[in-house]
Amino acid sequence: MGSLPPPSLDFSSIDHNSLKNGGSSHQEISRDNLLNLFTSQQDLLNHFFKHLDLSQTLDFSRILLSTTGTVFFTGVGKSAFVANKVSQTLVSLSFRSSFLSPLDALHGDIGALSPRDVLVFFSKSGATEELLRLVPCARAKGAFLVSLTSVSGNPLAGVCDMNVHLPLLRELCPFNLAPVTSTAIQMVFGDTIAVALMAARNLSKEEYAANHPAGRIGKSLIFKVKDVMKKQEELPVCKEGDLIMDQLVELTSKGCGCLLVVDEHYRLIGTFTDGDLRRTLKASGEAIFKLSVGEMCNRKPRTIGPETMAVEAMKKMESPPSPVQFLPVVNEDKTLIGIVTLHGLVSAGL
Repeated sequence: MGSLPPPSLDFSSIDHNSLKNGGSSHQEISRDNLLNLFTSQQDLLNHFFKHLDLSQTLDFSRILLSTTGTVFFTGVGKSAFVANKVSQTLVSLSFRSSFLSPLDALHGDIGALSPRDVLVFFSKSGATEELLRLVPCARAKGAFLVSLTSVSGNPLAGVCDMNVHLPLLRELCPFNLAPVTSTAIQMVFGDTIAVALMAARNLSKEEYAANHPAGRIGKSLIFKVKDVMKKQEELPVCKEGDLIMDQLVELTSKGCGCLLVVDEHYRLIGTFTDGDLRRTLKASGEAIFKLSVGEMCNRKPRTIGPETMAVEAMKKMESPPSPVQFLPVVNEDKTLIGIVTLHGLVSAGL
């Protein structure tokens, strides 16, 4: 197999004696050196994409898609981190998957394997002793075995039911030792297969969000206005005949920055904000003591329904002609049932 020349790294100016004695080197990383490294890594990854056998890859993808059991991934060292990550990605996409430690498998964990399962081995060399010891034990459990390797003619590929060759020209490491390109290839391959399976299963945004309830993605697709709104005694409510000055405590104590003006049936009439208070005071002076909330309130406020997605509430607050800090929540007959605030949405992680 041909290879690119190793990245040209100049180690000649490093004071090795200083390093041995606990000192630090003043070796700098030049812009050209860094650019050379990224360009070399790009070339190495392009080699992988150019030479990947799509027939093998398609067969592998179909095996994972059709399995009725669990897809287990295993590996040693850095490949173990990749195997674990790819497994977690599949779990987040609603596939049954798990990481199987080759060491723990030989001390009881192999009991999780069944004839309905697939066991995928991540290994650059295909000669890792721990994985080779695992093969006969996994085969005895009836699982389908797949190796993902980068060295041709390796022993692991010879004892598995299927092998997918992950083309690797060399490692970016100048000594061709540190697994910094092979692990990148493994990760790209595994995550791309995961997306292919996601598409084949027609996974919806809602299903994906259900698997990520604590993340921003999940919250934006799961939480509705009714889940984040203030309710009942938390609402700064008044009647339209109430005097403005009599409602100052209500206006300031509920943390909403407004009053929600309702009729005798609790239907929303309008809103009166702390900004409205300042403007009314400036325009009316002492006459404000005689003004009712109903005389000065906004009778056409933006509102929202309880079943609307919370993320839509934020969009509505930010929409033209000017942003607002809250939205009264009303049902179909305009009855007030809550209020959603910008602060509340941000606090909920939206």
